[in-house]
Amino acid sequence: MSDASALYDARIAAGLLRPDPAQAGVMSHFDRITQALAQPVKRGLFRRAPDPIAGLYLWGGVGRGKSMLMDLFVEALGDTPVRRVHFHAFMQEIHAGMHKARAAGAQDALAPVAAEVAKDLRVLAFDEMQITDITDAMIVGRLFEALFAAGVVVVTTSNRIPDDLYKDGLNRQLFLPFIELIKERMEVIELTSPTDYRQDRLTGAQVYFTPITPDTRATMQAIFDDLAGGQAEPLDIPVKGRTVTLPAFRNGVARATFYDLCGQPLGPPDFLAIAETVKVLVLEDIPTLGRNNFNQAKRFVTLIDALYEAKVRLIASAADRPEMLYLEGAGSFEFERTASRLREMQDADWGI
Repeated sequence: MSDASALYDARIAAGLLRPDPAQAGVMSHFDRITQALAQPVKRGLFRRAPDPIAGLYLWGGVGRGKSMLMDLFVEALGDTPVRRVHFHAFMQEIHAGMHKARAAGAQDALAPVAAEVAKDLRVLAFDEMQITDITDAMIVGRLFEALFAAGVVVVTTSNRIPDDLYKDGLNRQLFLPFIELIKERMEVIELTSPTDYRQDRLTGAQVYFTPITPDTRATMQAIFDDLAGGQAEPLDIPVKGRTVTLPAFRNGVARATFYDLCGQPLGPPDFLAIAETVKVLVLEDIPTLGRNNFNQAKRFVTLIDALYEAKVRLIASAADRPEMLYLEGAGSFEFERTASRLREMQDADWGI
């Protein structure tokens, strides 16, 4: 085990990161946890149980490096039993585990699931905590209480300050004790860097590629690998009792094909959930549109509207330029607005 700040400094010295005073300023909070975990646990009949280690809730704007800093923290833990997981993916596992527990006759479906999560685990590192679903809001408080009681140290990143979690949500007053629990058991720190590194990587870069060729696909792969910064995994997003799957996701960056999203029976709530979850969408293989794929074209229009309103960065590969994608058939006139938005979303300063 080492300090996360040492790894951060080493990355800067190697030229892999550029100095950022705001990032450097929060490293001591990660170090506090690694140093506390490194202390030997005193055992004995009359020894007092060690004080629980306060977790960390790191929040701040999009693209400030929160996920990258968490990766350094996890790396610094060495052999300490740790799990790093995206919050949406984790909650999907919790729901699946509770369903299995209910089927087995458990009266309290969450208790065995929480116990299984905490088993042999010392640190749980959540990325991008956000509560948008009423079911998650009702579960997460009890889940965290169980983790804390088991001695698990929770570290999480979020784009929102705790007081804004599940803001304006249904029955939010029932969620407020969880916010107080976060403040009580976790150190709440803001990452105030003025630099959006993800935006910087895309500013001035080409984000719309046509036509679709092997070279285009290789370029899209390289862009996704660079932005995601590690091994991506599928992400299931719960939407009103259903699940929308993004084939590849990491650090707020998702990758999917046109057919993955627009070839499926998805609607506005699904696309809004995607837009709330991702910060960058790499969307591949947009075909020409018309009467032969009218329903897919309608879904594509809805998807672009959702991404546009949420200021999600779009990187796309398509069969033709935006103005040439939909030339004839019902809906071609209305598509002019979508083409205009696709053009606007290519601007260097769009979304800033």
